[in-house]
Amino acid sequence: MLVAFQMDPIEAVNIAADSSFRLAEEAQARGHEVLVYTPEDLFYREDRVMARVRSVTVRRVQGDHVIAGEARIVDLAEVDVIWLRQDPPFDMGYITTTHLLDRLRGTTLVVNDPFWVRNSPEKLLVLDYPDLTPPTMVARNLEMLKAFKADHGDVILKPLYGNGGAGVFRLTPEDRNLNSLYELFAGINREPLIMQKFLPDVSAGDKRVILVDGEPVGGINRVPAEGETRSNMHVGGRPEATRLTEREREICAIIGPRLKEMGQIFVGIDVIGGWLTEINVTSPTGIQELERFDGINIAAKIWAAVEGRVAAA
Repeated sequence: MLVAFQMDPIEAVNIAADSSFRLAEEAQARGHEVLVYTPEDLFYREDRVMARVRSVTVRRVQGDHVIAGEARIVDLAEVDVIWLRQDPPFDMGYITTTHLLDRLRGTTLVVNDPFWVRNSPEKLLVLDYPDLTPPTMVARNLEMLKAFKADHGDVILKPLYGNGGAGVFRLTPEDRNLNSLYELFAGINREPLIMQKFLPDVSAGDKRVILVDGEPVGGINRVPAEGETRSNMHVGGRPEATRLTEREREICAIIGPRLKEMGQIFVGIDVIGGWLTEINVTSPTGIQELERFDGINIAAKIWAAVEGRVAAA
């Protein structure tokens, strides 16, 4: 197949951790031709969705891990599979790419399905499952946020469309910084904030569970660094081997069929102490760590699901 990755510059990725690199590597091993382009290279012209792409060969030599051909313009309707893999923030630039890629429906398989990526941002899709999630508030109004904090005492405050642990704050009952943080966030954008009851179990880890076409295939535990609340690996979280609990499998059984129906083939959910906190569909990570711990080729499982969908189309 002809496969294109819409992603941040491939030359800059960490090949030991980046899931997009691992997916490209597996695509190449399966005989697919791999193209790459950045969101800035995507455009619409006269009823065609196109991109300025480069053919690439990848290899496991950090710093010399990609051999790229000359850039050329390609009509993306001629591509078999497009991976929507640029990192958030989930802003209007990101949303616009999903609108453009959605125009390829019926001709090209886009993974994950851009319509549902656009309508299911990580911290909002979980709101459909209140019985699985900790107490949560999404609000722009400071007084409403204060009231929620007064009710729950120890809370987490974070941007609604952030990623990688950036801008995540724990506010204990004694903390007096909510006003200042609100002013800080309000000066950056006009988006609401999300506030959740703090889960003390995060000290034992924030589990990333990988689902492929709605089915759980394993997970890694991400343990916060000393003195940190955040467990994201971007900010020093330590990945550990783990096994899925009955509660985590129960969560996957509830949300998995819907994710499959929505065309979300590669999903990473976050679970703390048995509570679902995020459903990551934009650019989930973790498959390389899981492969090292469990010896499972998750990239091959993902590609088998993708190839099955292409064959059935």
